[in-house]
Amino acid sequence: MDIILFHSVYGLRPAVHAAAERLRAAGHQVHVPDLFDGQTAGTTEEGMALKDSFGRDELLKRAVLAAAPHSESGLVYAGFSFGGSVAQTLALGDEKARGLLLLHGTSDIAEDASAPDLPVQLHVADPDPFEPNDWLNAWYLQMRRIGTDVEVYRYPGAGHLYTDPELPDFDAESADLTWKVALGFLATL
Repeated sequence: MDIILFHSVYGLRPAVHAAAERLRAAGHQVHVPDLFDGQTAGTTEEGMALKDSFGRDELLKRAVLAAAPHSESGLVYAGFSFGGSVAQTLALGDEKARGLLLLHGTSDIAEDASAPDLPVQLHVADPDPFEPNDWLNAWYLQMRRIGTDVEVYRYPGAGHLYTDPELPDFDAESADLTWKVALGFLATL
């Protein structure tokens, strides 16, 4: 499977490379673009400021340019938190998308969006300050409305970016289960 994996607002850090290696070890080809030109953040606040300094339109343009050389054969779009929102935006706009794997983040869905039968899997903390329950319920219903085949996995007590061992949110048990389920999902695509 050909996967493009987008980083969080923390930037392209070792945890993202480790995730890519985990996916490669399972037999996938993984592309990991750096949307922040090598810059990384030490805190969520720094990361949000870094993201805002580039602007959403510029970051989406960079993501599209990174995905374009690989999209002809059908990509699985994946991302962490902010990177999940980028992955979702691109996947819903790519008729050849093979799947969407969201780790810790979602995005708005355009009213005219359509993604019939697109396999989607979301892994999210419960509760998650960036993905509140009301938002997730509405998001799920909208994803179903546009035709996706969506699964949501919630991890009680985990922090927002619980798969990143370098952050205070890290939860080893939840992270292990997330990767087990995610690799199973990818194996079916």
